[in-house]
Amino acid sequence: MTREQQLAEGMTVLGIDLPADVQERLLAYAAFLEKWNRTYSLTALRDPKLAVSHHLLDSLAIMPYVNASTLLDVGSGGGQPGIPLAIARPELAVTLLDSNSKKTAFLQQAVIELGLKNVQVVTARVEEFKPAAPFAAITSRAFAELADFVGLTRHLLAPGGEWLAMKGQRPVAEMNKLPAGVSVTAVHRLLVPGVDGERHLVVMRES
Repeated sequence: MTREQQLAEGMTVLGIDLPADVQERLLAYAAFLEKWNRTYSLTALRDPKLAVSHHLLDSLAIMPYVNASTLLDVGSGGGQPGIPLAIARPELAVTLLDSNSKKTAFLQQAVIELGLKNVQVVTARVEEFKPAAPFAAITSRAFAELADFVGLTRHLLAPGGEWLAMKGQRPVAEMNKLPAGVSVTAVHRLLVPGVDGERHLVVMRES
């Protein structure tokens, strides 16, 4: 199966419909990531056959739950889920934050190569980041335990905003350790085509 077919079939399973030019741009991002990954170790994933499932579809799986105009992707690394979401939703203003300058150099180059006008890249530690305005949604993929994720980013969330934490197994123990004033509003099980093991999205708000 070609990458084009894999992406198209995976999006059908996820119930996501994107135009052909957007799908092409998603695949261009996966190829660009693969090229840089050989030199810079941006992700632990080395098998090119898993790029569509683990980088693109895994990121796009949370798209139905992003109900915001601004999104911060914390510890963005190779750009997931921020870049696939920015490609799929050009009206969404995405900020990619990482403290590793090699990773942000890649992210900046990817933004230029892909012509992503809705993406900003920031090199900073999350606790030191002071944006002009807070974000309506903050996401991360395997960045930290939920309590740490919330604690480190609380100053960055707009009133009424949501945290969207991408996790493997349902993190019951982590949910029980959330700081006072933060509550889980939903836990969505994500069935990502080609990804073995459980995937969950934990949605949290200030209560």
